[in-house]
Amino acid sequence: VVELGDFIDQADSVEKEIEWLQTMESHFAKLSMPRHYVLGNHCVGTLTKQEFAANTKASGGHEVIEAGGVTFLILDAFRSDGTPYARKNFDWKDANIPASQLSWLESELNKASGPVIVFAHQRLDADKAHAVQNAAAVRSLLEKSGKVLAVFQGHSHKNDYQQIAGIHYTTLV
Repeated sequence: VVELGDFIDQADSVEKEIEWLQTMESHFAKLSMPRHYVLGNHCVGTLTKQEFAANTKASGGHEVIEAGGVTFLILDAFRSDGTPYARKNFDWKDANIPASQLSWLESELNKASGPVIVFAHQRLDADKAHAVQNAAAVRSLLEKSGKVLAVFQGHSHKNDYQQIAGIHYTTLV
């Protein structure tokens, strides 16, 4: 199971946000299958990525998961200047997949021997406020690989679906 970010909302204190996170994690932990996390802007609005990861089973960033012959890739947005999101250091509209992660993505796509599914918090199928600013560059890598079946994403708080160059983009509330 992969949650697509904004697992919690932004609290007015670190202590309150950790309390909320522990409550949500206690419910999520009841699942018997592996759990994975996409970090959303609300997840790290008051907390750091390290604090979020310390209170969950989250990796705290991008990761690759292999299961059943499928490669699952989780992306992690940063500010457009390459600075990781952290406690109160970003504008929710300033999302970008940094160059180092694009290189990682291209490498993982090249290594994948079967189909690929991508997870992201901010949208990759649009070039608007709810998307990463370099969405076109990310889509180009996904399309060039010829292996990506679908992208699951959140952030825009509305369900949506579109197909671009044979890749299914599903946005979930």
